[in-house]
Amino acid sequence: MPIKTIIMGAAGRDFHNFNTFFRNNKDYEVVAFTATQIPDIEGRLYPPELAGPLYPKGIPIHAEEELPELIQKHGVEQVVFAYSDVPHEYVMHKASIVNAAGADFRLMGRKYTQIKSSKPVVSVCAVRTGSGKSQTTRRVSLILREMGYKVAAIRHPMPYGNLIRQEVQRFADYDDLDEQECTIEEREEYEPHLDNGVIVYAGVDYEKIVRQAEQEVDIVLWDGGNNDFPFYVSDFEIVVADPHRPGHESAYHPGEVNARTADVFVINKVDTANPDSVIALRESLRKLNPKAIQIEAASPLFVEDPEAIRGKRVLVIEDGPTLTHGEMAYGAGYVAARRFGAKEIVDPRPFAVKSIAATYEKYPKTGPILPAMGYGEKQMKDLEETINRSDVDMVIVGTPIDLKRIIKINKPSQRVRYELQEIGQPTLADLLMKKFGRK
Repeated sequence: MPIKTIIMGAAGRDFHNFNTFFRNNKDYEVVAFTATQIPDIEGRLYPPELAGPLYPKGIPIHAEEELPELIQKHGVEQVVFAYSDVPHEYVMHKASIVNAAGADFRLMGRKYTQIKSSKPVVSVCAVRTGSGKSQTTRRVSLILREMGYKVAAIRHPMPYGNLIRQEVQRFADYDDLDEQECTIEEREEYEPHLDNGVIVYAGVDYEKIVRQAEQEVDIVLWDGGNNDFPFYVSDFEIVVADPHRPGHESAYHPGEVNARTADVFVINKVDTANPDSVIALRESLRKLNPKAIQIEAASPLFVEDPEAIRGKRVLVIEDGPTLTHGEMAYGAGYVAARRFGAKEIVDPRPFAVKSIAATYEKYPKTGPILPAMGYGEKQMKDLEETINRSDVDMVIVGTPIDLKRIIKINKPSQRVRYELQEIGQPTLADLLMKKFGRK
């Protein structure tokens, strides 16, 4: 009899683990997915078109809160935990719930979930969300192109819409983003690559995605997300760590996995972090992975008109996931507001509506900064209303995209930009040249 299984996820790693290991495996029967972190994902279906011939009716997606009941109802023998950026203690609480309900608890590793590409793979991951992985990935893509290689970024999944339509996504320009009805979270990751002339792939089926990408590139660049480990076997693994959160590199799942397998660490934000925290992080990473090379870097900030910020009461908007499950109290927008002389950073919580207010309730540590949550059109409207209800002189946008392209902001605004800047030697260019050489 096949082993009855539930996969706990958040519309990413869970689908990938199913596709790579369970989909055509007659030794297992996946009776359900459970979902968390992503609004409105539960109550849907992993469609039969993607689930394969063993699942002609598809697989239901339930809210994670239903897990004990589902284990009992279906006689589930095994539960696979398949989402990321959570404390180790959190994982073991989930394991206790599963074990108490009578099932085994499983964490899947690289052997059964990583796909081998026919092209070299450079991966960029992190120990925590919000460490600066995105600007590191952009930096790596530019270096590889300067070395003569054609590169495509394959982004960690964010399939929150029509899963069949999102099976394999290829983005070459902004029109592709509009056609695919991308969320704010997707645009934050895709737009900066497109601005640099780099094609982006994403979706649901990462075997099909990489096989298509291999047809047009020399090197695959894995753009990891949510501190998950790569979906592909990596030839060169870069991991970003954040000295604003020392200790997190060994306290979160699966960020510690990344720390232990890195070829290179990029210790980012050293220009804004406490020097003692930088030293503590450096030593901690050395204990976890003494063979990895360490690079220190900064993420300098730029705004269009710094003087326009001085003396203003401002609303600061930051990247949503960084503030929520990334647990950062602030980001680039807050630092820019302080650096360029804002009179006051206004707390947006009194102006928050509907799903944005609910986000503050779910993540009470977020603080007086507005997370740019936009997992769907309804939430984007809530974000827009919250911004425009706020009693401020100016809006400072610290997200990686130009929010004004998709949201109407009725106040003056300044956009904060930031790119990775290595400090000292070796640089990423030195290491990539040593690994791959010029084409």
